[in-house]
Amino acid sequence: MSRFYRYRLPPWCRYWLFLIETALLPIMIYQLLRTIFLPTTIDVFLTGIIIGLYLAFHLKWI
Repeated sequence: MSRFYRYRLPPWCRYWLFLIETALLPIMIYQLLRTIFLPTTIDVFLTGIIIGLYLAFHLKWI
């Protein structure tokens, strides 16, 4: 089984991956601040998902 290689994807898919990767940090910072000042269950859950997604991009799992 070959490893996932993002540069073999179609150009439109690569574009969306790069766009999401770029936009994820400001969204994560906003969501983290929102969770710190007004913590609800949904905010904590969403923050965990966003941080996990950011780490997946950072460690090149996606």
